[in-house]
Amino acid sequence: MQSVSVVRYPVQFVGAGPGDPDLITVKGQKALMQADVVIYAGSLVPEALLKWTRPQTLSIDSASLNLEQIVDVIAENWETGKQVVRLHTGDPSLYGAIFEQMAALDAKNIPFTVVPGVTAAFAAAAAMGLEYTLPEISQTLILTRMAGRTPVPESENLEALAGHQASMAIYLSISLIDEVQATLSRAYGPDAACAIAYKISHPEERILYTRIGQLSETVRKENITRQALVIVGKVLEVTLGSLKHRSKLYDKAFTHGFREKDPQ
Repeated sequence: MQSVSVVRYPVQFVGAGPGDPDLITVKGQKALMQADVVIYAGSLVPEALLKWTRPQTLSIDSASLNLEQIVDVIAENWETGKQVVRLHTGDPSLYGAIFEQMAALDAKNIPFTVVPGVTAAFAAAAAMGLEYTLPEISQTLILTRMAGRTPVPESENLEALAGHQASMAIYLSISLIDEVQATLSRAYGPDAACAIAYKISHPEERILYTRIGQLSETVRKENITRQALVIVGKVLEVTLGSLKHRSKLYDKAFTHGFREKDPQ
């Protein structure tokens, strides 16, 4: 009797987005709808994202699993022909620890693909009505974090990056808020505007505007201990009524490859 070969599918690393189930990409949604097994980071990814899966899909919370256990679960299900989705919060390429998982799968000759997602900094900008790159105000956005249990290269320490006075979204650093405040105060000044974006796109979402000099006091007063970004930069000082500089893209006096300037 002829044996039946098992069809195997590449493992898919999928960015879940910042929390709102509707902020997952269409491609990510389709991956969940087709999955036989979803391994999700339950400490960060809301279970509401699992609404896109089928009733028979096996969902596994990886919060209590280490790297080797996660890879073993993926490998076991891949071997039997299951469509496996590894669901990460936000965009998996940013603080997602996916490269070590991909390296482990590659060592086992297990193919994989990555589906990008919406990271919290962009969901926060949408909620705030904020543009990080305003003409003649800031054309650079820095996404970074403070060194904690996970170290940061010395050349990328917050002091060095803040010296650029660019727009900045600081991840994973609320527990070090005193140090964040001191560093930002030296670079931007204690009276500069900043924002705390807590659980963006979740039902519990809060956006708190304050000054850098009151940053740590605000965080403690509001009892924010995790899942929050600190956003800083000169763009926060610009209101809809005070915009002075406009982009060249839509300027009637500016010619580009798709439009001639208005002769008037």
